[in-house]
Amino acid sequence: MTDIDIPLPSLAGRRAVLTGGSDGMGLVIAERLGAAGAEVLLPVRNRAKGDRAVQTIRERVPGARLELHDLDLSSLASVTAFTEGLRTDGRPVHLLVNNAGVMTPPARQTTADGFELQLGTNHLGHVALVGGILPLLAAGRARVVTQVSIAARSGRIDWDDVQSERAYDGQRAYSASKIALGLFARELDRRSRDAGWGVRSVLSHPGVAPTNLLAVRPEIGRAADTSSVRVIRWMSSHGILLGTVRSAAQPALLAATTAEPRSDVLYGPRGPLNLGGAPTTHALYRPLRDLTEAARVWEESRRLTGVALHA
Repeated sequence: MTDIDIPLPSLAGRRAVLTGGSDGMGLVIAERLGAAGAEVLLPVRNRAKGDRAVQTIRERVPGARLELHDLDLSSLASVTAFTEGLRTDGRPVHLLVNNAGVMTPPARQTTADGFELQLGTNHLGHVALVGGILPLLAAGRARVVTQVSIAARSGRIDWDDVQSERAYDGQRAYSASKIALGLFARELDRRSRDAGWGVRSVLSHPGVAPTNLLAVRPEIGRAADTSSVRVIRWMSSHGILLGTVRSAAQPALLAATTAEPRSDVLYGPRGPLNLGGAPTTHALYRPLRDLTEAARVWEESRRLTGVALHA
């Protein structure tokens, strides 16, 4: 499949925060935002990897305005330290892209706070990030783009076993974490509209592309590439159905910059089964449609993180 780069409007004077920007599609998103003139804050877990990403972007985009920060989404203390730093700085944030994630550890693991790793990192870490900088997002009348996954098209949140303590299945837990995150993002948009915060919250997904989500990750117990990522790489390289790392970044970029953002759709690839291709909008996956469930996710997320979710 041919690489795709949609045109972006000027983002000069805009401040953007992007999680997961040190490799893969996140690196592409960071590069494109920087090239459009945004000041891009890259909070990263691995500082050396972040340094390499900044160097790569500056080689491609001389003069890009980039800030590297420390952030481990699997630690609420780390999220608090990052968000307190931004609030002390006091500058408005105009764009937040919730892009980072972890996928299918072979065995159940927990975060520093005792949450199942995927729920804690993919969902609750981003909830705490949003809550921690919500006043800055309101001040910037920000766009919040939350990356879900085609894994959110099926599955559910098991409210009787939210932390996968009774039974752990990596794929089901991953789907549940992305469904929870997507429902939280929808509730953020609803509450912002009702309260007049001025924040727009939209959902994107990258389709399927050869990123590092399913590659070797010793830190989560994956000692070798999965068979899935090997197949994905082959199909992508042969232009069969799937996207590339670059094309996978485009739905989030469209969601971040479109003049008329919509919270009732998904920004995703337009190809068959929404697996690859140029970005477009398509119907929300069924598990993301229930606003009563979204309100429940909001309240439970606030309880688990202890974060005040108001502007």
